[in-house]
Amino acid sequence: MQEMIERTVHRDLQSIWEFPPAACQAVGGTDEAAVAGAAAVLCSLVSIHLVDDMLDDDPRGDFRQLGAGPTANLAIAFQAAGHCLLDEAEATPAVRAKLHACLGQMALSTAFGQQLDSSEVASEEEYWQVVGAKTPPLFGAAFRLGALLGGAPEPIATELAHLGNVLGKFVQVSDDLGDALRTPAGADWQRRSNNLPILYAMVADHPAREDFLVLSAESHHPESLAAAQKLLVESGGASYCVFKMIEFSRQAHAILAGIQLHDPGPVAKLLAEHLRPLERLLAAGGLEDPRVLVKG
Repeated sequence: MQEMIERTVHRDLQSIWEFPPAACQAVGGTDEAAVAGAAAVLCSLVSIHLVDDMLDDDPRGDFRQLGAGPTANLAIAFQAAGHCLLDEAEATPAVRAKLHACLGQMALSTAFGQQLDSSEVASEEEYWQVVGAKTPPLFGAAFRLGALLGGAPEPIATELAHLGNVLGKFVQVSDDLGDALRTPAGADWQRRSNNLPILYAMVADHPAREDFLVLSAESHHPESLAAAQKLLVESGGASYCVFKMIEFSRQAHAILAGIQLHDPGPVAKLLAEHLRPLERLLAAGGLEDPRVLVKG
């Protein structure tokens, strides 16, 4: 467990364990008050990745070296460690109960989402059901934990969790687009309909749809992957992802603007950093001021 924690890469303003301190500061708390929440989020993230890699049969997953059994045990251990860390937080019994409930509900929802994601979805409606259960809960819980540790009232903690949920959807779509265009083909091409731009190219009415279905099933061949990625862009799959990212970005800005915070700056900085991939995409498309579309 220690080795896995030490090899975790930290990215300023992007790592999800920075969410609790940002939320804590935003509601008037301190960095120190949020340490237990940040540690619990890190433990949860490692646990989720250990399981997700097994479900995706990821060639880079730790289970390849450790085996499925030891990896599953490690995932359970990290979940338990998260709760142990929260129990060490300086908080009233009532707040401590909310902290444990938050982490437990997040883990339950994520497990449900991972179960849904273990089978190929049949429609965009099913895709959003999977995404809603799988990715946003951790983002929402990370903000909620920090808010609670900072002494925020329930309505503020709930609104910050809502912001995290929307941001989680944005990140999932952004990741899907990146995974679909990456070379060589990643795990997403093995379960094509669980990736939004690939799903779009599979089901949307476009002239090359049948060609895409054939090529995308042969993504292990570099030539087929390149051709499939070209058709994915031409079908509108990438553009649709950008459209959804703009939609979630505007929702996130609207939610943040409506929350009465002691200092919205720390959360605003995290939000801006996570939305930067969208700004880069819009700038690459020739938009002079991408923030106009990003903020609405």
